[in-house]
Amino acid sequence: MKARDVAVQGVLAGVALVAAFFVWQREPSRAPGEVTVEDARASALDRIRYDEETRFVELFRDPQDRDTVWVRLGDKPAKPRAEAGGATEAGAPTRDAGSAAPDAGALAHASEAGALAGASDAGRAALDAGALARATSDAGSPATAGANTGSLPAVSDGGTQTGALANASSDAGTPASPAPVPPPRELRGNDVALKLFSRFAPLRAQRDLGVLDDKKLEEIGLAKTERGLTLTLDGTPRTFRLATPASGWGAPYLQRTSDGHVFLLGPGLLPDLEAASSRLVDRRLHTFDVDGFDHIVISTGTTSRAFVASGKPPGAVQLSPVDASGTPDDFARNWHDRLWRLTPVELLGRGEAPPGPAPTPAFRVEYQRGGKAVGELSMAKTPDGSWYARTEFTPGWTRMGGGLELLADDAAKLTAPR
Repeated sequence: MKARDVAVQGVLAGVALVAAFFVWQREPSRAPGEVTVEDARASALDRIRYDEETRFVELFRDPQDRDTVWVRLGDKPAKPRAEAGGATEAGAPTRDAGSAAPDAGALAHASEAGALAGASDAGRAALDAGALARATSDAGSPATAGANTGSLPAVSDGGTQTGALANASSDAGTPASPAPVPPPRELRGNDVALKLFSRFAPLRAQRDLGVLDDKKLEEIGLAKTERGLTLTLDGTPRTFRLATPASGWGAPYLQRTSDGHVFLLGPGLLPDLEAASSRLVDRRLHTFDVDGFDHIVISTGTTSRAFVASGKPPGAVQLSPVDASGTPDDFARNWHDRLWRLTPVELLGRGEAPPGPAPTPAFRVEYQRGGKAVGELSMAKTPDGSWYARTEFTPGWTRMGGGLELLADDAAKLTAPR
């Protein structure tokens, strides 16, 4: 190649690089009339938090891997309920019963003095009982008569019951302690979460409605909303309030708390956050397919057995014992195909353990390629009969479906000494 040709190629390459730079730096295209709510670089966005009345969702970057997004799902403590009027009414008998106790004492003194005026019906009955006791006792024993007169079991029991009623009313008026809130669950985000994360920086809306008066804020639901959005940009939180139109249809309203401006947000941002547990969580057990490994090692207890693997997606992988690589094992292939097609029922968060005692290991599968481990799957069973698995990709344990006893029994058959 001549020097002239080399120079031409170099100039063309330089022009291409300059054009690519300007295209990369160019502001993304926007819909007609679209406005910017928060102008920020995508690299500056650290965290997105979406709040509702009873729960919250957070999307945040992994500090060690900025290309990975984590999803944090959490519940909020229940708000204490306002005391109903019935509690006050329930407390009324306590006050009446409490005032009855000193009245009973007054009746006792009245009986000793012989004054029965103004006594209650219960007091009169007690005094009549005392008079009857004196009539049947020895007339010459005034002390005994006095003792009988001063002893008013009915009034005394009534005082005890009054105290019990007071305690019951006091307990009834005390609100029950709210149920403890479980810790938030951190799960790995999928590709949808990664794309959604980038759409919040810069944050755009369909329209800028300006600063609205209190009446208008009340009409569109922003006056008393429990929903909110917080964007953390370079460590600084930017807060917003959210409200859905009264009809339940259409784009939500967004209010920037820093200046009160209200925006009509696009309809495509919030649905993924509202259904984060089903839309934004990566539910894969592995990131490789059946052509991503060439050996597997199945282990149960202290015994293990290795197989040569070969296959192409979406078909099942073919397995042959390493000591007979030319003889495919259909039993091992069918077993692994069942295992490979399992899907989690529930994903536990990072650092979260299954409830109750630790699960008992059942079997383990190690995936290798070129003599190096590329992944693994461990299956275990809890005392209540639940099955859990964990892999090199899951953040923690994942609860699997039932009926895996046969899979565990077949794993033991595959690893049994030949």
